[in-house]
Amino acid sequence: MTYAALHLSTSIDASPAEVAAFAGDPANLPAWAAGLSNGIREAAGRWITDSPMGEVEVRFGPHTELGILDHDVIFPDGTIVHNPVRVLANGTGAEVVFTLYRLPGVDDAEFDRDADMVRADLARLRAIFEANRD
Repeated sequence: MTYAALHLSTSIDASPAEVAAFAGDPANLPAWAAGLSNGIREAAGRWITDSPMGEVEVRFGPHTELGILDHDVIFPDGTIVHNPVRVLANGTGAEVVFTLYRLPGVDDAEFDRDADMVRADLARLRAIFEANRD
């Protein structure tokens, strides 16, 4: 089975390495990923966040330094949602691409809300780097 996918992206005037280092650090999630994280803490080597969906674990994969910021969100009921994210070179800057999958049972309105939250998160991430350039 495959899911419908929507690729959302933003260009950032910073090196891919800078963007990947910042966005791939779970401690920085509250600064830009408000759709996921209102606050985050490390507990016994796990990253736990109080999200709009309740308390969840966020688990990044091993290759953040390569711009692969894939992460799983693990819900209290054991449901795991995989979120592919890539930081790519775009000229002298970076392109951050988030793939949003439409999971079973998600209606049009909910999928649109999820996409809007991802767009807002990407805009916050871009704004962090723009603010540091001034």
